[in-house]
Amino acid sequence: MRHLLPLPVALPLLGAALLVATGRRLPRIAVEIAGFVVSGGTAALTLVLLLDSAPTMTEWVGAWPPAGRESVGILVVGDGPALGMATLASLLTLAALAYSWRYFDAPPRGHTGAFTALMLVFQGAMCGFALAGDLFNAFVFFELMSVVAYALTGYRIDEAKAVQGALTFGIVNSLGAYALLLGIALLYARTGELAMARIGHGLDATGPGGPDALVLASFVLVLTGLLVKAAAVPFHFWLPDAHAVAPTPVCMLLSGVMVELGAYGVWRVYGTVFAGPGGIPAADLTRALVALGALTAVTGAVMCWYQRHIKRLLAYSTVAHTGLFLVGLGVLTPEADGGVALYLLGHAGVKAALFACAGALLDRFGSVDEHSLHGRGRPLRATGVMCAVGALGLAGLPPFGTALGKAVTEEAVGGPLTVVYVAASAITAGAVLRVTARVFLGLGPRPRDAEYETSGSDEEPETTGLLSRIPDTMTTVPAVLLAAALAVGVVPGFGTLVARSVARAGPGGAHAAAHWTAHGVLLGVASAVLAVALAGLAVMRPDWTSAPGWAAPLRRLQSGHVGDYVAWLLVGTTVLGALALPGVLGS
Repeated sequence: MRHLLPLPVALPLLGAALLVATGRRLPRIAVEIAGFVVSGGTAALTLVLLLDSAPTMTEWVGAWPPAGRESVGILVVGDGPALGMATLASLLTLAALAYSWRYFDAPPRGHTGAFTALMLVFQGAMCGFALAGDLFNAFVFFELMSVVAYALTGYRIDEAKAVQGALTFGIVNSLGAYALLLGIALLYARTGELAMARIGHGLDATGPGGPDALVLASFVLVLTGLLVKAAAVPFHFWLPDAHAVAPTPVCMLLSGVMVELGAYGVWRVYGTVFAGPGGIPAADLTRALVALGALTAVTGAVMCWYQRHIKRLLAYSTVAHTGLFLVGLGVLTPEADGGVALYLLGHAGVKAALFACAGALLDRFGSVDEHSLHGRGRPLRATGVMCAVGALGLAGLPPFGTALGKAVTEEAVGGPLTVVYVAASAITAGAVLRVTARVFLGLGPRPRDAEYETSGSDEEPETTGLLSRIPDTMTTVPAVLLAAALAVGVVPGFGTLVARSVARAGPGGAHAAAHWTAHGVLLGVASAVLAVALAGLAVMRPDWTSAPGWAAPLRRLQSGHVGDYVAWLLVGTTVLGALALPGVLGS
């Protein structure tokens, strides 16, 4: 079975190449069917491999295993978390392709297969990053993800906003990739290895007394690259700009799986490379991730609340929940890791479904502006119901998978950090419920326009023209995604299965369980009740959504100038180094 591990990467890339070569001579329906078959076949393969992932499978691609102390081959790892992320990426790509069935304007003549081919390359890159067992090829797939996402973000190249958002995405993520590559180069210079596990052994052999400046520098650079992809503060500025202009199916993947892959990369690289005695002390990683995670959660929640552009609102919600993932990963316990894995799975389904609903509004009314859409969404009853259900999923209302994952993680982190989880999930969910109440029910007075960066009222639909009715695919796909997010928390034994799989793959190899507790249920209900209360107050008091003076600096930071974003990336890298420095000084 291990010999099949490279196929989840190879199949989508091969399918994309065939579509590029033949797509211009095929009718659109044939291209879309071919893309759906290739993506679905890859998803089925990853699921089969996932079911057989214990014990861990490894494969040196091209039959180039290590010779003595030297290794130059490409290592692919098939454990539960790696294959789980590859399965998630494949299933969400399949959902995005189903959602986009006959979705866009007719492609330009001669480029019928372009969008489907790009989506398949994106799928292959995400699977490659999830399965990579060596740092250099993780970087290769990291870059391939970025390049394809850049092209997909700017797919509507005739629109200036799309080009600007894509350029911001490309520049910031490229700088993150350069940081990652430089960190890999330093690790290779120290150990002469690229496979993650062998790098970890090399660091332990050469620096058993603790980390030195070179190890610290490599750690900070590698972590910077991964946190850029995860959209952690202050590396997050590209995400709202990209989501505001990217096609809806692309947003489903960006927030549903690509950002999560950044958090997965942090967990994988630290546990495999830096967790030993020659790496970074656990206390230093905890300090860095918990501090940045809490800052990310709070910043994302506050910015989410004061948005009226619905896609930007959802993007900031992703930032906030990414912060919660990082806090959970930062405490470095098997229980927290398992909780984050469940939280991530539930969040992927909920967030992709909410972006799908936002896309339905855009193509029905030509707007994603909360103010201008006030009451206009009444005919879209199914979409409105799904928005409300998705908001409650974001809040962590039992029995959603987000609720189970959040409850397990809250119990693991404990203390004041639990307040951050409740507040961030309630505020982001309250913002979505507020939009639902205003747009689909017409509740409350029509809000007055204020100074916002973007309103979303002048957006162009992604279809040939405004839709008179929402196609069945655009309602079925989000419904299935929400059902999947619910199943994560409902299917008996699924939570414990995920938690044990993550624990086995972690550095400690410990066993963990994930199950509902009265404390977790109460906190989930409290988050949902608080979200409903916030939404109700905001609907009745529209001035509650006008940014106060203290929030103005946060809004001004999202300037749209890529130079500002680069400066903040450098600030974030410096802060990471400062947070990890005590371990080096102590050694």
